[in-house]
Amino acid sequence: MTQDGYIKRVMPSLYKVQHRGGKGIIGMETRGEDVVSHFLSASTHDRLLFFTNRGRVFQTLAYEIPASTRTGRGKALVNFLDLQKDESVTAVIPLDRGKGKDAAGPKGEFMVMVTHQGTIKKTPLKDFENVRRNGLIAIHLKKGDTLGWVGTSSGKDSILLVSRKGQSIRFGEKDVRAMGRSASGVKGMALKAGDELVSMTIVRDGAKESHLLLVMENGYGKRTAISLFKVQHRGGGGVKAAQITPKTGNVAAAQAISDEEELIVISAKGQVIRTPIKNIAKLGRATQGVRIMKMASGDSVASATTV
Repeated sequence: MTQDGYIKRVMPSLYKVQHRGGKGIIGMETRGEDVVSHFLSASTHDRLLFFTNRGRVFQTLAYEIPASTRTGRGKALVNFLDLQKDESVTAVIPLDRGKGKDAAGPKGEFMVMVTHQGTIKKTPLKDFENVRRNGLIAIHLKKGDTLGWVGTSSGKDSILLVSRKGQSIRFGEKDVRAMGRSASGVKGMALKAGDELVSMTIVRDGAKESHLLLVMENGYGKRTAISLFKVQHRGGGGVKAAQITPKTGNVAAAQAISDEEELIVISAKGQVIRTPIKNIAKLGRATQGVRIMKMASGDSVASATTV
């Protein structure tokens, strides 16, 4: 999906696996200043929940999204969702149709929402079973804030937040009490002036040792063991997740991953590279990473996902 609201679905097999460090291939044609903003894997029968910057949620079925070619632009989201002026989709969650669970992971009990200014909110998943075609309020936002990330949790997981300037904080999900859809949430992370959150990762309770994958704007990335991010109380300033330099650029994306997966990175100008996770170096928290994708002049990483 692009920032200007164009969406399509394609078969993952259209993206061949390559070595890291290459230029990749064109993944989507964009026009003018439009850039790719979301890239995720789902089944055609999943329910897709679309959360917007204004804190509303819409629903459609994955097969209702038009199939397209690898370089096709797709169709405008306004054909599917009743979006208002200046309203844009900031998170897309695939849920197993009729099963009420996260299509991308274990059974979920809650929907966890995080804003760009560091507010977090947890709402029972059952509150999103009957989302109307014209949308529902998912979170009450404070003035100047926008909804950025949404995921499902079990009630026993931990939350890991990462900021654009490379700070991070991990805290237990139980630190955040469940609230109704109209509530505004509580502070998740204290951010310094000029910084904002860039990702929210839900670390599954009891999961085997996993890593946090960080991808920087200039195509650098690394894996860092999640065990290096100690659980703290929510609301603090956290610890360094990456060494940010002019060479790497700010953090563009971060998520928990396993070695069996492959990484697909897509740039603002539509270039795509797909590479095995095992090709990306395992490094400590205060490090810069290795080159994953060679960026053209004026281009930067827009989004990253695993398949």
